[in-house]
Amino acid sequence: MFELKSMSPEAYRQQTRRSTLYIALLFALLALVISGLAVMLAGVPGGDNFRLNLAGVIVALIVTVGLVRYVFWSQPWMAAAVYGWQLKRSLMRVTNVMHHVTAGVMAGDVSALKLLRFYHLGITQMYQLDANSSALSQMVREIDLHKARLEALGIDTEQTRLDPAWIEKVKTFTPLK
Repeated sequence: MFELKSMSPEAYRQQTRRSTLYIALLFALLALVISGLAVMLAGVPGGDNFRLNLAGVIVALIVTVGLVRYVFWSQPWMAAAVYGWQLKRSLMRVTNVMHHVTAGVMAGDVSALKLLRFYHLGITQMYQLDANSSALSQMVREIDLHKARLEALGIDTEQTRLDPAWIEKVKTFTPLK
């Protein structure tokens, strides 16, 4: 279950830039070392070693992805990037069933109403973290109307947790045509 966290957009961007730089430098270093070793061990002096260099870069990419996923993912310096990835992944899960969410909201289903509120809170945070105020400004009216509807129904507007049961529940609604 994913939960929204309070995070400073400036700190988020600074931390993600730093972690991206670390990973890019690691990849470049690995690519140089692995490609160099491949050419040194199996290359032809003065010959065309493009395939060995390419293989070294591909191996470096695979090693970098493995290190990021299995070693760096849990490191404190990666926390902001991991959170951003999880936020976007959670929003995508909702986006993938948005036609069902819309049908559920139209039917007044509480799960659909809560899921849409989580989506609105999450997309607002994502746009703020990514400094995309123009996209957010286009959604403000829809977000405010939905919040007012929840308040009128007596439903908590602080839906900061994505409950997977909500997604399964809204899949039962037939999309509107």
